[in-house]
Amino acid sequence: MKYPVITIGREHGSGGRLIAQKVAQTLGIPLYDKKLIRMIAADSGFSENYVEAAEKKRTSSFLYNIYFDSNNLPIDDQLFITQSNIIKQVAAEGPCVIVGRCADYVLRDNNECLKVFIYAPAEERIKRVTEVYGEKTNDAKRYIEKYDKQRAAYYNRFTEAKWGDPHNYHLMLNSTIGLDTISDYIVKLVSGEVAD
Repeated sequence: MKYPVITIGREHGSGGRLIAQKVAQTLGIPLYDKKLIRMIAADSGFSENYVEAAEKKRTSSFLYNIYFDSNNLPIDDQLFITQSNIIKQVAAEGPCVIVGRCADYVLRDNNECLKVFIYAPAEERIKRVTEVYGEKTNDAKRYIEKYDKQRAAYYNRFTEAKWGDPHNYHLMLNSTIGLDTISDYIVKLVSGEVAD
């Protein structure tokens, strides 16, 4: 396998998680998405809900991180370090697909890692969020924009990079060409069937 580790970043509603599931299933390799959250929670001692919500909340709140000194990092930073160590660990254990969690940045020096970002026009994302994911919202456009703003803030804080910047990824794919088409292409690319 040319790229045994695949990271998939994505806009909310772009279908990135669905693509990751299909790629992992087709290749017969582990998918780290919700499973990664469980691993981080177990290792850090925080609840799964807290770990999952960390990406969605504003970081660096003065009241939240009011107590720390040179020996104690803020809780958000401790959690990110735990998350990074687990991402490096699962990548070292063998082929896998990792969704989100700044994995592309954490594995930036791994030459056997294919870094993918999935995006789509707002109309398609809104349709997927409401019809496929079944998420309920009064203003779907504002909802996806808020979700992406939270992801961007989290990524930008911890990575010294900019979320969604093409320089961070090998591939940036618009999911309007089809989730199956993208999944099949990624599988062929990592298998060496397509020249990169």
